[in-house]
Amino acid sequence: MEITVNQQKYSVAEVCSLQQIIDVVLVLPLNGIATAVNQEIITKSNWPNYFLKPGDNLTIIKATQGG
Repeated sequence: MEITVNQQKYSVAEVCSLQQIIDVVLVLPLNGIATAVNQEIITKSNWPNYFLKPGDNLTIIKATQGG
């Protein structure tokens, strides 16, 4: 299936959790990021159980330091 992550298209397995996308496809650190799917915030505790659907639009925001 195809999903969009931060305006970039990805092809992933038909059954894929948000946690799998972050760990395997995007290879991002788990700390310091927030996620939303189709403009709905998904809490970190729900990532393993939130399964993506074809055409979903995933937004990932990384925390940065600075002032």
